Amino acid sequence: MPTSDQRSSEPTAISSVQFLTVAEVAKMMRVSKMTVYRLVHSGDLPAVRVGKSFRVPEQAVHTYLENAYFDAG
Repeated sequence: MPTSDQRSSEPTAISSVQFLTVAEVAKMMRVSKMTVYRLVHSGDLPAVRVGKSFRVPEQAVHTYLENAYFDAG
């Protein structure tokens, strides 16, 4: 049985991933839904297609925002 240290280096179990709708991501980022769709289609924001809609992993949104941060100082 793996220890907690070993588990932290393994990929996140899909059952523990929180998915957001495009509308929820847009609201969180304070942009339009079209902007979120553009980010998904360009590959900048990973998403899963569920039927005709997309679901974005919540951690992917946080990672995107951390990497997009710009210090204007």
